[in-house]
Amino acid sequence: MRRGAWAVAAGVLLTACAVGPGYHEPAVAPAGTALRVKPDSAALRSFYDSLATTADSVTEQARPSAAGPAPLVADSADLRWLEVLRDTTLVGLVRAAVRDNRDVQTAQARIREFRAQLGVTRADLLPQLSANGSVSTNQIALGAFPPVQFDAFRVTADLAWELDFWGRIRRGVQASRADVQAEEAGYRATLLSLVSDIATAYLGLVELTQEEAIAERTLTSRRSTLALARDRFARGVISALDVHQFEAEVAVPAAALAQARRLRAEREHQLAALVGRLPFDIPAGAELASAVQRVRVPDSIPATLLGRRPDVQAAERVYAGSVARIGVAQAARLPRISITGNYGSQAATAGDLFTNNTEVYQLQGGISVPLFTGGRLANQVRVAQARSEQARLQFEGTVLQAFREANDALVAVRTSRDQRVAQASQVAALRQATELAELRYRGGVASYLEVLDAQRGLFAAELALSQAQLLELGSVVQLFRALGGSWE
Repeated sequence: MRRGAWAVAAGVLLTACAVGPGYHEPAVAPAGTALRVKPDSAALRSFYDSLATTADSVTEQARPSAAGPAPLVADSADLRWLEVLRDTTLVGLVRAAVRDNRDVQTAQARIREFRAQLGVTRADLLPQLSANGSVSTNQIALGAFPPVQFDAFRVTADLAWELDFWGRIRRGVQASRADVQAEEAGYRATLLSLVSDIATAYLGLVELTQEEAIAERTLTSRRSTLALARDRFARGVISALDVHQFEAEVAVPAAALAQARRLRAEREHQLAALVGRLPFDIPAGAELASAVQRVRVPDSIPATLLGRRPDVQAAERVYAGSVARIGVAQAARLPRISITGNYGSQAATAGDLFTNNTEVYQLQGGISVPLFTGGRLANQVRVAQARSEQARLQFEGTVLQAFREANDALVAVRTSRDQRVAQASQVAALRQATELAELRYRGGVASYLEVLDAQRGLFAAELALSQAQLLELGSVVQLFRALGGSWE
């Protein structure tokens, strides 16, 4: 009899349906949609390309080696776009941050929490078994008969199992699984944001190191010019006004050097906090000029790559979970079918347990039909439907935001490259002009004003070029972040 009841229950469970709407994953972008930069006119594009050729020819660039750096840790396999920069110091900072950053560790703990919660939800699909024991002294009275006293020792295994006929529990498992996947996407979003912030801060550190070098080089040059002016003043060739003008110009790179050193220290402190450590010295790697030469960004990128963005994936999983919870709410309005039972032994003494004639058991099937709940269950369905609509709109809004950020980053990469090559062309021209002005001044042909104007222009242009290189690489980092990885 027991085997027959179990067979019927298993058959009912296996043939059960799951109420609620089915979920269909929405597309991030229509097929063939691409992220594009509006093309420049042929003449303007040709002009910028010619500047790039000129700038590359007058600037010493460190060529990339054939062998790239070691890949990042497995947990950040989708962040290997950092290898484009080929900076071992940056990769080392990322490795340390993935291991020690508190936000990353918190995200990992949340994943463990939601995975455990999934296990809790999934457990309701299976029979719940428990072992129970009791000892009691009893007295019962039956009509006119004298009361009867007896002791009872009872040991049983109890069973409770709700048959998921309407799919309420299965829909709950689907929702919990979507929650786990959303948290995993949230972890990747935390990781991507962290690495992007580290890359941006580190590139800023390298740029400030370049500014220090520019300021030191300019300071040395201007002190040399000042010494020449003082010598010429001593010989009565120039006036004291010329000397004072050169003295004033020496202070400009000196002040810039002090400022660059302060900002560099602050950037080191920022990086240390991102890595999850106390402040420490961070050596700057290769110059930005060598990094910008390795980056080649196409003008058109498939929009489907936005589906890799962790925030898009998380929003889609939240939407999927909300759809599953509609089924949970709808199934709660339907009858619940359950099986309960127990099997064990009961005797008057502990020593007689599990002997002949002490077997006790009970198998019971039950059904619970909600008849009147004051509208509570119907409103729970409406709540789940409204939340699902909110999740869908949130997903669509996240996709639109992803399109905006990716397009902005793609345009920024192209325009910052053009800005950088134009600035490099200006530096090359001003460097030659400064050399000629200093030669003419030493030969007594040019006035001090000509030298001062050339030195001022070169110093400002070199600083602007360094910042333009940072702007271009920062735009590349933002593009990687906007795409959730490389465009390849």
